[in-house]
Amino acid sequence: MDDIVADPGLRKPIDDFHHDIRDDARRAFLEMGPFQPAVSVNKDAAYCFYCFLFTPPRTNIFGNDAFTKVGFRNWKNGKKGFREHVQSIDGCHNIARKRAIDFKNQRQSVAHVWKKDPQVASVTGENAPRNNQMTCPDTQKVVRACAEMTSDAIKAEIGDCLFFVLVDESRDASIKEQMAVVVRYVNDKGYVIERFLGIQHVSDTTSPSLKLALDAMLAKYGLSISRLRGQGYDGASNMRGQFHGLQRRVLDENPYAFYIHCFAHRLQLVVIVVAKCCGAVYDFFFNFTTLIVNTVSASCKRRDQLLQDHHEKLVDQLERGVIFAGRGKNQETSLARPDANDGDKKTQASGLIERMETFEYVFILHLMIRVLGKTQELSQCLQRKNQNIVRAIGLIGSVLTNMNDMRENGWDPLFEEVKSFCLKINIVMPNMEDTIQVRGRSRCRGAKLVSYYHHFHHGILIVIIDQILTELNNRFGERSTQFLRCIACLNPKNSFEYFEVDKLIELAKIYAEDFGDYDCVALRDQLPTFIVDVRDDDDFSSCNDIGNLAVKMVETDRHTCYHLVYCLIELALVLPVATATVERVFSVMNIIKTERKNKMGDDWTNHSTLCYIEHELFVSIEDKVILERFQAIGNRKTKLPRK
Repeated sequence: MDDIVADPGLRKPIDDFHHDIRDDARRAFLEMGPFQPAVSVNKDAAYCFYCFLFTPPRTNIFGNDAFTKVGFRNWKNGKKGFREHVQSIDGCHNIARKRAIDFKNQRQSVAHVWKKDPQVASVTGENAPRNNQMTCPDTQKVVRACAEMTSDAIKAEIGDCLFFVLVDESRDASIKEQMAVVVRYVNDKGYVIERFLGIQHVSDTTSPSLKLALDAMLAKYGLSISRLRGQGYDGASNMRGQFHGLQRRVLDENPYAFYIHCFAHRLQLVVIVVAKCCGAVYDFFFNFTTLIVNTVSASCKRRDQLLQDHHEKLVDQLERGVIFAGRGKNQETSLARPDANDGDKKTQASGLIERMETFEYVFILHLMIRVLGKTQELSQCLQRKNQNIVRAIGLIGSVLTNMNDMRENGWDPLFEEVKSFCLKINIVMPNMEDTIQVRGRSRCRGAKLVSYYHHFHHGILIVIIDQILTELNNRFGERSTQFLRCIACLNPKNSFEYFEVDKLIELAKIYAEDFGDYDCVALRDQLPTFIVDVRDDDDFSSCNDIGNLAVKMVETDRHTCYHLVYCLIELALVLPVATATVERVFSVMNIIKTERKNKMGDDWTNHSTLCYIEHELFVSIEDKVILERFQAIGNRKTKLPRK
C-alpha cells in the first residue's frame, strides 16, 4: 500500500488499483479521514474525497473529473463550484457519499462478527488452523447449514397438514427474475402459520417455468401437491390465467387447489381505474398533483417549511381540541416524486399555485379524501400479517353500503365542507347556477353548456362513485365472495350469530376430497351438537374470530371430538385474502442483495433470505446442531463442535 498518500493531487486513481485490493485501498483512505474538500498543496487544487473513492469511472457528467483527477482550481468562483457539485440530491457526489457511508458501516463480514465475541475470536480467524479459518468463499457453507436446519424445522412443523401456497415474482438487484414461495397452514396447536420456503431463480416468467420452479420447491420440503388446498397470486396473467396460467396448471393436478386473487391487489386496481374515470380527476392525479409534488420535493428548504407549517397547525388544533392525539394519528407523510432533477421553474410554480386555488381542484381534493377514507380500513385489513377473512368480507359490504349512501346523500355535506374551506383561504367560489361548457367540446362548434352544479355533481361526484361501485362489484365477484361468506358462518363472534348449517355443508361439498358423501351426512349431524356445546361453554365466549376458535378447540381437545368441524375450520383458516406476506419477501431480498452486492449467487441469496425472514425459528435451533450440519457438508481437519 505504498500508493496510499495524503496529498490528493499525488494519489493514484482508485480504478488503477487491482480489483482484489481496491476495497483495502478504500479502507486505508477512509482511515486517513475525509477532509472535505481535500486540497493538494503541490497542484494548488481541490479534490472531492468521496467522488475519488466511489464515483463510477464511466460517468458522462461534464466536469466530474475536476474533483477526482484534474483538480478544481477556479478559486474565484470556489463557493459556487462547490455548491453546484454537492447540491443535486441524486448527483454523483451524494451517491458517492452514501456509498462511502455504507462502506464504512458494513456489518456483513465474518471477521467483524468474530471480533464482537472474545471467546470466538480466540479460536477463529488468524487463531485457527490455516485450513480451518473459514475466511474463504466457502464460508457460504455456514449460511447454507443454517438455512438447511431452518428448512428441516419448517418441514417437520408442516408435516402432513393441508396448506395454501402464495407465489409472487420480482427482479432482484442483478436483474434476475426470482420467484418467492410462502405456505400457509394450521399447526398442531390451532395457530395459523405462514412460512417462507425460499426464492427460486426462473429463466422466464411463463407459466411452465413457474410451475417447474414451484414443483421443485414443494419437492424440496416433501410437500405433496395433493395436500394443496389453495393458491394465491397478485393477478398477473401468467399466474391467474384460466386456460394457460399457473393456476390452471396446478388445478389440472389438484382440482381442490382453489385460486384466490389477492384482495389487496383488487382494491388497488379499483383505485387506479377511479383515478382515470374522468378528465378532471385524471388531470388532478397525473398532471397537477405530480407537478406539485415535484416542485415541492425538489427543494429541501421548501419541504422543511411545509412540514414546519403543518406541525404548527397540528399543535394549534390539538390545543383547541379540534383533533386528538393517539397512536398512529397525525403522522408525518410524504409523496414519492417521479422526477427529482427538475430545476427551478418559477413560471410553472406560479401556474400550479393558480390551479391549486381553484374551486374544482379543492372539490376533487376533498372528494377523493372522503372516497379513499372509506376504503382505508379495508386496505389496512388486507395488509395485516394476521388476516381476518370474516372482517375483510364484512368490510367489502360496508364499503359498498357507504358508497351508495354517499351517492344519495353525500353532496350537501361535501359541498358545505368545500365551501367552508374556500371561504377560509379566500378561494373564489362559482355560482352553481351559472353555466360552463362541457369539457372536450369546442366553443366554435357549439359546445354544450351545463351548470356548475351539473358539472360537479353529475360530472365528477356521481361518475367517481358509480365507477367505484362498478369496479368493486366486478372485482369482488359474487362467486368468490359467496365462497368466503360460507366461511364466515364459522365466525364465533356474538355467540356464532352467523352460524348456518346449510352453508357449511355447501362449503364441505366444495372440498369433496376431504368430505365424502358419508362425511357430509355425519357433518350435518355433528354441527348442531357442536354449536350447542360451544355456546354453553364459557371458554368460547371470548373467541372473536375463527383463529381463536381453532386454538380453543385444540386446548379443550374438541378438535378430536368434532374432527369434521375442525377440518372445516382448518380449511377456512388456510385461505388468505391477500398476498402481503410473499410481497414482504422481496423487501427483505432487496436488503440482502443490494446493488453493491449484486453478484451474490442464487443459493447464497436464498439461504440468507430464509434465515433473515424465519429468524424466530432459526434462533431456536441449537448451535451444536448447526455446527454438526456444517461439518457434514465437507471434511475438515478440526471436528465441530469441539467436545
